[in-house]
Amino acid sequence: MYKKFTRIWTKRIPLIKISKRQKFVTSIVILSLLLFLSENLFGRWGIYIIVTVAVLTDLFLFWAIRSDLKEKHSLQIFILPFFYSLAFGLFYFLVPARFLTRIVMTTLYAFGLYSLFLSQNIFAVSTIRTIALLSSARTVSFIAALVSYFFLSNVTFSLHTNVFVTLFFVFAFSFPLVLQCIWTYAMEKNFLISITWSAILSVTLVEASLILWFFPTAPTIIALFLTGFFYIIVGISQIWLERRLFKNIMWEYVWVAVIVFLIFVVFTIKG
Repeated sequence: MYKKFTRIWTKRIPLIKISKRQKFVTSIVILSLLLFLSENLFGRWGIYIIVTVAVLTDLFLFWAIRSDLKEKHSLQIFILPFFYSLAFGLFYFLVPARFLTRIVMTTLYAFGLYSLFLSQNIFAVSTIRTIALLSSARTVSFIAALVSYFFLSNVTFSLHTNVFVTLFFVFAFSFPLVLQCIWTYAMEKNFLISITWSAILSVTLVEASLILWFFPTAPTIIALFLTGFFYIIVGISQIWLERRLFKNIMWEYVWVAVIVFLIFVVFTIKG
């Protein structure tokens, strides 16, 4: 009975037969259109549309890769796509309300989301078997996490709420993003270690946010500093998990820390 029902609906709904990449493209076109229309047509309801887009992002991803999740479920795969769409959608309200700006933002969102979908697909397959593209998927995923973290930090500090609300929001998006970044290297070998490590790093980011909250500088500069800090502590954790914590690699993170700190100091003084 189930097989007969499936055959009937497969004939009636052509989308079920399309390939995985076609599902990705279809999903991204729908999500990009919703993102573009969120503020231009829906006005004050745009925030609800953005949350809907974030949820739909995970639903579309599940629709595309559900066959690869049969043997081993990896819920962490759905963390970054959700926050990526949410970050772009919320940041959408901060950019100038110009048609060309919206087009550029939507194009960047679509390109980034397609790359992110491909990387999450690689993670889903790699939980079943080892594949050569895992390193590239980790890089794409980490870049998407950095972009999401910058946008969410910028939006959070642009709200100018009290310190406790700000710190709550920072932890709310820091913990899942850190967890996802750590998981891409641990790959569920010991989930408890990933949780513990992520919690410690998230608290560190919250403590940095507490200090930055008192600085009279622009939200964009604070977000840039926090994103640089996120890059350093999470990046070092990743190379530690890979057992590649060598002196020359550490110097790269030291220089990044120096540059981010100098940018923060210069723009804070100018402000």
